[in-house]
Amino acid sequence: MLRWDLPGHGGSPVAPLPSDGSAAIDDLAALVLRLADDQGWERFAYAGISIGGAVGLHLAAHHPDRISRLSVVCSSARFGDPAVWRERAALVRAEGTEAMVASRPGTWFSHDFAHTPLAAALIEDLRATDRAGYAACCDALAAYDMTADLAKITAPTLVVAGRDDPATPPSHARRIADAVPGASLLEVAGAAHLAGVERPEAVTGALLTHLNSPAPSQPRDDASRHAAGMAVRRAVLGDAHVDRAVARTTPFTARFQDFITRYAWGEIWTGDGLDRRTRSCITLTALIAHGHDAELAMHIRAALSNGLTREEIGEVLLQSAIYCGVPAANSAFATAQRVFDEIDAEPDLDMDLDSDIDTDTGLGTGLGTDIDSASHSDTEK
Repeated sequence: MLRWDLPGHGGSPVAPLPSDGSAAIDDLAALVLRLADDQGWERFAYAGISIGGAVGLHLAAHHPDRISRLSVVCSSARFGDPAVWRERAALVRAEGTEAMVASRPGTWFSHDFAHTPLAAALIEDLRATDRAGYAACCDALAAYDMTADLAKITAPTLVVAGRDDPATPPSHARRIADAVPGASLLEVAGAAHLAGVERPEAVTGALLTHLNSPAPSQPRDDASRHAAGMAVRRAVLGDAHVDRAVARTTPFTARFQDFITRYAWGEIWTGDGLDRRTRSCITLTALIAHGHDAELAMHIRAALSNGLTREEIGEVLLQSAIYCGVPAANSAFATAQRVFDEIDAEPDLDMDLDSDIDTDTGLGTGLGTDIDSASHSDTEK
């Protein structure tokens, strides 16, 4: 993974961007391609926030051979009136980035987060940014308009919006997602423009799910379906859990293990008709309806990995009270609380389940058979 700074930001020099007001997003895109070339990367996945997302959209539309997957966070196909950006560039060139400090907390962060030490540190980063570099980035945004080019993007694309973002509100994200073929959209509650800072669990989970997803084309033979299914199974349930399940496979359970990996994971979970967040919601509801509490605990952890927040999981459980029954939902809330308590008590806890709920015999799909809790069968999913 390679992280890059905008010119004049962090440790990067201003020099790569023109200072005469002619800087453009394609200048930044060219710098990213140069960095990738230096790494020897012919093709790479890209994620960017705000102006970084604009660079990603440009790369995916104009250099489709280089971008394998794209994630665009709190960004836009057009950042408003070009005159506003030129005025901002002129202001910062004259007065420095201090001129922007007072207005940024209310734009970057929700009200409560704006008063945290992390927010204050990010504002200090703004103060330390070179005025010429910041102004050149404003020039680039003034000239930027990707509206007509979004349909050219072929890379699998995830668009993330902060629900409370005043700079690039969710409507901007929806325009991108509607125009880019097959794009997925996530709106993160309780987050403004720097959604990844305010809600790192939700944003990082969604990014990892998207960037680690197999290619959208369905595998055509059993071997490739098994390989694709194993990759998704590991991404959703975690390596430790899958390794333990594989180690416990016996000649008696081997065909079932192979079947569930190829069919449930290699055909259903790899399908591109639904994103993994949605699949997690459906899976949780089905497990609640049938009372599979052990698998429910496992898939609550999987749902967190797939980008659902605890609050969103709670909404799924509450919805299930209406359609699956209050007793089923009551049991589900107890299971979820136990899982959250375990995670809070052991921050490094992996996807593996503790022995007190290690009683199911499916493969983390809700498709397994019911085994009496005393048996602790080795056919764990």
